[in-house]
Amino acid sequence: MPVSQKLTGKSARPAKNGVALLILEPMTPTHVSSASENSDNRADRWRLIVATLLVVAIAAIATVYRNELSLANLVQYEDWLRKLHTEHPVLVFLSVFAIFVAVTALSLPLSTALTVVCGWYFPFWRAVVLVSFASTAGATLAFWLSRYLLRDAVRHRFGERLARINETLERDGAFYLFTLRLVPVIPFFVLNAVMGLTPIRTRTFWWVSQLGILPVNLVWLYVGAAAPSLRVLDEQGLSGLPTTQIAIAFTLLGLLLLVIKKLS
Repeated sequence: MPVSQKLTGKSARPAKNGVALLILEPMTPTHVSSASENSDNRADRWRLIVATLLVVAIAAIATVYRNELSLANLVQYEDWLRKLHTEHPVLVFLSVFAIFVAVTALSLPLSTALTVVCGWYFPFWRAVVLVSFASTAGATLAFWLSRYLLRDAVRHRFGERLARINETLERDGAFYLFTLRLVPVIPFFVLNAVMGLTPIRTRTFWWVSQLGILPVNLVWLYVGAAAPSLRVLDEQGLSGLPTTQIAIAFTLLGLLLLVIKKLS
């Protein structure tokens, strides 16, 4: 029997010369589909287990350290973080850059929160450079992982979306990726993975993503930059937040997305 013929089951023939003969049956398409579904189910169960453990761990930490996590105590850590950045600006910048790239490449749902924190922690234009290049670098790494290491898994999971994206990409070119970055109808991590299986060049993926992500990053960075220090929040509460400026920033972003959607 050829090696390429997959084996799923076996049955025994009557013994001959004291040795039982086994008949190995070839794997059918039904078996292949069943195996894929079982693999997906196992992956979903592991994700659920990991998510549950994370929630339990966060809840336990919040319970044990609830006093230390008060806003008044966090003010002390803010002062330490500010001092750290003042004394080691390059080291802090590169460390946060590496963390941001890793979070984006691994498709962890922390990018938005990290963007706001960077806007709060760094000078605005330094934060723009950091987040803009780090988010695109992480997206490109995820793109490469999909293209060169996880091609079969991504195709199996997002096959239907891949067909539609390939068709539209062939018709509209790089502008289609640009609109998907601005109008996130497809989740960020899914888009990175699926684009890895399209014919688009890495260089094109990089610069289009760089431009497409920038407007959203600017808004979230502005939110972080507009947030007052923890000391001010501790003293003034939510009244210390510049809600009007933040609302204007999101309104402008919404208008931009509407215009791009009409053009596409």
